[in-house]
Amino acid sequence: MVVESASNARSALEALRTSATSGAVLAAVSAPASSADVPGGCVAVLGHVRATNAGVQSLLERLLSHAVSAPNLDAAIDAALAHHDLVVVTRDGDRLSSTGWRIGSSSGGATAAALEEVAGRVQSAIDIREVSERTRADARVALDQAIAAEREISAALDRNDGKFIAASEALSQAQARRREVDAEREGAERSIAELVAVIEGDERRLTELEAALPNLVAEEQAEVDAVRQRDESRAALDAWSAVLVSKRRDVEVRSAGLNEQSEFLRRRIADIDGRLEADREAQAGAADRRQQVEKALNAVAALRTYVEERRHQVVTARDSLVEERQRQSAEVTELTERLDQFRQERSTSERSLEESRERLTKAEIAEAEVKLRLETTIESLRRDLDVEPEVAEAAEPPEVPEGATPAGRVRELERELRLLGPINPLALEEFNELSQRHEFLEGQLEDVRSTRRELNRVIAAVDVEIQNVFASAFADVSANFAQLFGALFPGGNGALKLTAPDDLLNTGIEVEAKPSGKNVKKLSLLSGGERSLTALAFLFAVFRSRPSPFYVMDEVEAALDDVNLHRFLNLIQEFRKEAQLLIVSHQKRTMEAGDALLGVSMQPGGSSKVVTERVSTAATQ
Repeated sequence: MVVESASNARSALEALRTSATSGAVLAAVSAPASSADVPGGCVAVLGHVRATNAGVQSLLERLLSHAVSAPNLDAAIDAALAHHDLVVVTRDGDRLSSTGWRIGSSSGGATAAALEEVAGRVQSAIDIREVSERTRADARVALDQAIAAEREISAALDRNDGKFIAASEALSQAQARRREVDAEREGAERSIAELVAVIEGDERRLTELEAALPNLVAEEQAEVDAVRQRDESRAALDAWSAVLVSKRRDVEVRSAGLNEQSEFLRRRIADIDGRLEADREAQAGAADRRQQVEKALNAVAALRTYVEERRHQVVTARDSLVEERQRQSAEVTELTERLDQFRQERSTSERSLEESRERLTKAEIAEAEVKLRLETTIESLRRDLDVEPEVAEAAEPPEVPEGATPAGRVRELERELRLLGPINPLALEEFNELSQRHEFLEGQLEDVRSTRRELNRVIAAVDVEIQNVFASAFADVSANFAQLFGALFPGGNGALKLTAPDDLLNTGIEVEAKPSGKNVKKLSLLSGGERSLTALAFLFAVFRSRPSPFYVMDEVEAALDDVNLHRFLNLIQEFRKEAQLLIVSHQKRTMEAGDALLGVSMQPGGSSKVVTERVSTAATQ
């Protein structure tokens, strides 16, 4: 890298060191050029070199200040022997210095190996380009053919899709018609089954009536004969009654019996008359029912004939629809197979098209690489050797030093190029980008640090506020707890203590309860009622320290006896003056102490409802 100042040179060397790459740095800084005497017959090389940049010009002056050009090899040898600090060169490529003498030959400035390599590369590039052009032309033709085939296949696919859609619609319509016919057929079959069942029931009823009709006729004839016999008996009795009028008093008992028998016979006759009348009505109803059954049979026969005809039509339509569906299914299957075949052909064409495109892309890339290599080679000839390609091709190869081969000379030159190291022209730009990135990240890091400091200050302020509020609340609750504990446990002592008084953020609270007459302080050693009263003392201490408009308690006095319940109710009476208390309870005394009762009840088979009653109103009434 050629840099303009010493600071840039240091930065470039530091960048090479940190990036673990090799390279060379030339500082184009102005420095007094050492004056060297030019031997007679020789010319300073610096007179033949110029640069458009002032810094590069000063660099060239320092590098070429000891280089002179001799007209021939003898004059160069004389000048080298006379001036050991000079580098003497000739037009034939000879170079003589204190480090060694090297004989060359006149050439256009390029080595034979380099020219041969360039010529070979140019020829290979030309061949590759011709092959690429032919491949590109073939690929273009194949691409056009593939595109045309794709268009034809797409058109065929569109036509087949249209046919398939039309066939699908026709199939859907046929299936809908078939479903409608099946529904009508099922409805008709159900109607026929119902009518057949009704007819069979009517036929069975008619058969029963016909079978019972002779028995009814025989019973009616028997009853008629019995009535006639009774009439005859009645006539005989009347005759006997007329003959034996005089003996009536003697046979009163028998007459009474005969009268009773006569009354019984009259009732029997009335019953027989009623049954005969019912039988005549049953006969008339059976005749009417028979007529109705015959009409229903005629209607069923007509309906059966109509249903048979309709069923025949439905079966015929169904067969035609089945045939149509089979035909359409065959067409759809054929279309599907053709569509699959077209899709396979399309996939094959697409794969071949993709392969052609890939070959075309590779050919274009190879062509671009060849063009780039050719342009790079020409640019290298013009920039490094200041020679046009035509001149380089026409120039004679340079003479190889004695004892060396062209390949060895090429390897030597390549080794010297490798020793010079690669040049990274984008190093400065990358360094600037990384510097900007570093500055941006530094700014972001500083923002994060400042935000963290602000958050730490906020957290510290919140911790202080929490400690102050907690200390104040604990002091109030502790004082109220001691007072309320003494009220609930007369003669007892209760207190709240902190487990870690010096660390209010992580401290816990211990409850010490010592009822009167007991020398225990742990809650686990108290009875259930005592634990409940202690918890109530703490709860109401919190209520008194931080009041609320209302409080809700759920069966808090369930474990209290009568004495402790009385104390709890006294506490409730004190707090009810300042807030509204909602207590869920099963204790009668607690309910009596309330102003209003709310109950939820549900009768069997009903829904739950809320019953409200004012205790003061009920007591007044």
